[in-house]
Amino acid sequence: MAKYYGTVGYAQLVQTSPGVWEEELTEKKYTGDVIRNTRRWQAGEGLNDNLNINNKISILADPYAYQHFHNMRYIEWYGAKWKITNIEVQRPRLILTIGGVYNGDTTWFTIAFGDNIRF
Repeated sequence: MAKYYGTVGYAQLVQTSPGVWEEELTEKKYTGDVIRNTRRWQAGEGLNDNLNINNKISILADPYAYQHFHNMRYIEWYGAKWKITNIEVQRPRLILTIGGVYNGDTTWFTIAFGDNIRF
C-alpha cells in the first residue's frame, strides 16, 4: 500500500461585509495511505476529455478533521488539487474518495491557523 503525505483544504464561510459571505480556505497537512489508485477519462463538452481519478486515501485524522470533515473541499496529490467527493469516518481515520480536478478559488487561505494570506 502506498503512503500519502499532503495537504487537505477546508472551506468555511466568513462574512466579509454586511450581507456578503465568502469561503475562506484553511490548509492542513496529513499523513495516511493510498487505498485505491485508479483513473478514467470522461468525455467533456470541450475538445479534450476530462481526467477523473477515483482514488481512496485514508488519512490519520486529528480532532480538527473530525469536527470539520464536512468542510473538506480538496486534497493535494501529485502536485494538483483534487475534489473530495466522499468522506467516510472510520476512527482513527477518514477515508477520502477523490474525483476530478478542484477548480475552486485557492487564492485566499489560512495556513494551519496562521495569518490570512491573499495571493
